[in-house]
Amino acid sequence: MYEVTVEDTFAAGHYLRNYKGKCENPHGHNYKIQVTLAGAELDRAGLLLDFKDLKEVMKSTIDRLDHQMINDIEPFTKINPSAENLAKYFYDQTNSRLSQVTNGRVRVKDVTVFETDITTARYSE
Repeated sequence: MYEVTVEDTFAAGHYLRNYKGKCENPHGHNYKIQVTLAGAELDRAGLLLDFKDLKEVMKSTIDRLDHQMINDIEPFTKINPSAENLAKYFYDQTNSRLSQVTNGRVRVKDVTVFETDITTARYSE
């Protein structure tokens, strides 16, 4: 199995509902998103997926959240914009776009969201 990983960043605000503590108040993070892909077959160029193509797949989701209050954006108007839920959101969004681009040859293995330099949440299936 081959794997490739790309990281990107964005800045956004959020707050946690049903939470008692500082994070129930609006605040911001400089998020780092790490997406790892997996697949058994390489393309004609010998790549699982070009790094720039993965960054492009991630770009629309990052652009949607960058410099926004995440709580105001679906599906986070209903679910908490926790690092765990953001990781699943990026997983689902990236997988959906990848299936179109690669005809199912490549899938998302996992997504890690760095809320700070020392705190992360990861989602995989």
